[in-house]
Amino acid sequence: MATEGRIDVHQHLIPTRYRRALDERGLTAGGWPTPDWDPDAALAMMDRRGIATGVLSISAPGVHFGDDAQARELARAVNEECAELVRAHPDRFGQFAVLTLPDVEGAVAEAVHALDVLGADGVSLLSNAGGAYLGDPSLDPLWEVLDERAAVVFVHPTVPPGLPMLPGLPSPLLDFPFDTTRAALQMAARKVLARHPRVRVILSHAGGFVPFVASRLAGAAQLVEGITEDDILDELRSFYVDTALSSAPSALPSITAFLRPGHLLYGSDSPFAPDSWSARFDHVLDEALGAGDPVLAGVDRANAEALLPRLRVGPATA
Repeated sequence: MATEGRIDVHQHLIPTRYRRALDERGLTAGGWPTPDWDPDAALAMMDRRGIATGVLSISAPGVHFGDDAQARELARAVNEECAELVRAHPDRFGQFAVLTLPDVEGAVAEAVHALDVLGADGVSLLSNAGGAYLGDPSLDPLWEVLDERAAVVFVHPTVPPGLPMLPGLPSPLLDFPFDTTRAALQMAARKVLARHPRVRVILSHAGGFVPFVASRLAGAAQLVEGITEDDILDELRSFYVDTALSSAPSALPSITAFLRPGHLLYGSDSPFAPDSWSARFDHVLDEALGAGDPVLAGVDRANAEALLPRLRVGPATA
């Protein structure tokens, strides 16, 4: 049984086959070097940092590199390997299964397999896939399947289409939060969550810039027919967000002022964020947790337990 440490909803796995697929194509997460990873190292990191359970997902660039059939094969292999790891350590690991977007048909099939057969805790989507953002009408069949299963969806950012990386400054530093914000606004403008009320969506890295510019984003109602500013703000507040690389002293006040209680979750972004960097964010979060803010209450694990009931720590019977 897990100790009552943190539940980390933003932790990545990099299986050997997946890393080989990236290296063969010269791909990275937006210019960020691919770190070493193995389950033992992940468990050691979690023990060092007081993380009881890490919910594993694939980071950018995902598994679709231009060929639908290859994406389907790689997604299935990665998801099966992750599910096996969860079965071996059910109290230490969870799974957000990778899907095959922009191949919607393949994504639907893989979501059904992951949720219904593998028992995944949810699925992971990139903020855009081939330039199509998560509110695009082409994705409606996927949202319908996810809604039928009351799925938890973890949204991880990726490189915005057509936006060149600043020289020497990899996309995760700036472009990733921007792309998360684009995805969130398009979803809100199309009422994705209102139309699929059983789906719960987690946005990485505090939701990008959403907490800071939400009132500005609500101005989309001036141009989008059939939606009000309050509609957009309500949709944006319906998202959950994680703290990965985001719990800075200047950021937390905006995050807690905007979010609903219970919607803030702990995230480490390991192994892409090394301990030496993310420890600073953990320290600020630890300092803030005693402030009595209702949005901060439960960030370590209670909020994640409510969202992912399988990870709840029950009576001490084992």
